[in-house]
Amino acid sequence: MPDPKLFTIATVAEGSADFRRVLWTGPHTQLVIMTIPAGGEIGEEVHEDSDQILTFVSGTGETVLGEETQPVEQGDLVAVPAGTSHNVRNTGVNPLVLYTVYGPPDHADGAVHRTKEEAEAAEASGEDEPPSA
Repeated sequence: MPDPKLFTIATVAEGSADFRRVLWTGPHTQLVIMTIPAGGEIGEEVHEDSDQILTFVSGTGETVLGEETQPVEQGDLVAVPAGTSHNVRNTGVNPLVLYTVYGPPDHADGAVHRTKEEAEAAEASGEDEPPSA
């Protein structure tokens, strides 16, 4: 079982330039920070078995949930139920920084992907598999 951990999450998130960094993985949830560069996006995806909560720390962007697009900014939170098609796009000139909680975990424990391309390659190769329950 992982140790409990305290994060000053906004400070940690703002200090990471990585596209995706797994901060903590428990048996039922996972904490990940993401930085999406200006003009970038996560890319449309569906997590069939994971709920996801996205909390925006800085920047401006938009979320696409199914067919609905909504603007997001610092302080906004978006809940994405398992099985929902979604995307996050940076519509601003500065990085869009967020943290997300997956339940259950969706990525390899401790994974760090500096770019979206690196993240996609790790997923395609099977290197970014969540821990077994």
